[in-house]
Amino acid sequence: MEKIKQNLLSFWRSFSTIFTNYVTHFKMGDTATRMSYVVMGAGSLLRKQYGKGILYLLVQIAFTVFMITNGIYYLSMLPTLGINEQGRVWDEVDQIYRVVKGDNSMLLLLFGMAVVIVCVVFIGIYLMNTDSAYKNQKLLESGKKLPSFKDDLKTYLDERFHVTVLSLPVLSLTLFTIIPIIFMIAMAFTNYDKNHQPPGNLFTWVGLDNFTNVLWKNPLWSKTFVSLFIWTIIWAFFATFLNYILGMILAMIINKKGIKLKGMWRTIFVITIAVPQFVSLMLMSKLLADTGAINNVLQLFGRQPIHFLTNGTIAKIVVIVINLWVGIPYTMLITSGILMNIPQDLYESATIDGAGPVTQFFKITLPYMLHVTTPYLITQFIGNINNFNVIYLLTAGDPKSLNYYQAGETDLLITWLFKLTTVEQNYAVASVIGIIIFIICAVVSLITFNKSSAMTKEDEFQ
Repeated sequence: MEKIKQNLLSFWRSFSTIFTNYVTHFKMGDTATRMSYVVMGAGSLLRKQYGKGILYLLVQIAFTVFMITNGIYYLSMLPTLGINEQGRVWDEVDQIYRVVKGDNSMLLLLFGMAVVIVCVVFIGIYLMNTDSAYKNQKLLESGKKLPSFKDDLKTYLDERFHVTVLSLPVLSLTLFTIIPIIFMIAMAFTNYDKNHQPPGNLFTWVGLDNFTNVLWKNPLWSKTFVSLFIWTIIWAFFATFLNYILGMILAMIINKKGIKLKGMWRTIFVITIAVPQFVSLMLMSKLLADTGAINNVLQLFGRQPIHFLTNGTIAKIVVIVINLWVGIPYTMLITSGILMNIPQDLYESATIDGAGPVTQFFKITLPYMLHVTTPYLITQFIGNINNFNVIYLLTAGDPKSLNYYQAGETDLLITWLFKLTTVEQNYAVASVIGIIIFIICAVVSLITFNKSSAMTKEDEFQ
């Protein structure tokens, strides 16, 4: 937590420094530097750095044209997300109804968010322009020669080569990840659902109503959220740590001295990885169905069928057990290599001191494994919070319950989100659930990793 506070404080100091430098550079700047505050690139053009100056000027011209032609419109529509609904008017000449196009709230929200991002990027380039102008001024005052445009380009192939390499990935990340995430976050503050589907119907901002409804205001929604949240954490805990402990024990048994045909035993368990996971899960779903093969065999012996997937409590146990089948081999492979690297003299010393196998496991093996595999455990835990495949392919979230809103008893938050979008078309509430899942995952990851020995005692294990 202290490290998080330090990072936030460092970010605030950096932001304050940028603002302070902006004001200071204007006060201490000469005419060319101050001109760059109005006309981008002036600080370079007036000092005969024509290449850099023209680029900055072109950026300002392109931004101005963009804002005049499209940007201002989308920014002005962002507060309302549209005012004209699509409708029909009677054409007296042709004696038919004609569709009159209206505003599209979804496009207005998407393009509005994109314009905001463009403005933020422009502000960043604008500050680079003013900072560059002031640096040029200081270089001339110290009697040094200004770098040419060719020299600036060379820096992007030398000391600033990382900027060149990362430019395309950052651009792709912005277009295909950051903008969709911002769009989803913004959607959580609207009433975008099946009753407000653009372009036929507009949706608008509702503030924090969706969050309050999910958390406490709407009894059915809040009960569903709390119940599924508790089950999601229970599922993630058992799906992560049972796989981890049992996989480690299996690896220890196979690696134990005296066990023959180690390769064969590893191969047998790894076969479950070779089979695509969705195939194994769908097969188990058919076998465990009320009319599946297992219940048919039970009935042949005069037994009553077991509701593996249609009884809430049993279904929850079943999905955890089935997940062991598909998850333990991964842990076995990961831990096998680590177990081989634990110094054997630690075990020999422990044996001489009278420590038994159990003591050695908890004092030597487990601490070493946790130190090395903590990032893996965090990743697995977060992955299991969002483990859509196992739950959906085995039970589809069933059995259904009248006590829940568009969810079944084995649904996780992620599968509930899926149903809200595909079945209920309640995109606003689904976005709220997505934000809550992200917050949970981020908080758990940061706190766990910063408290783990992998972070606090990184120099003790070599």
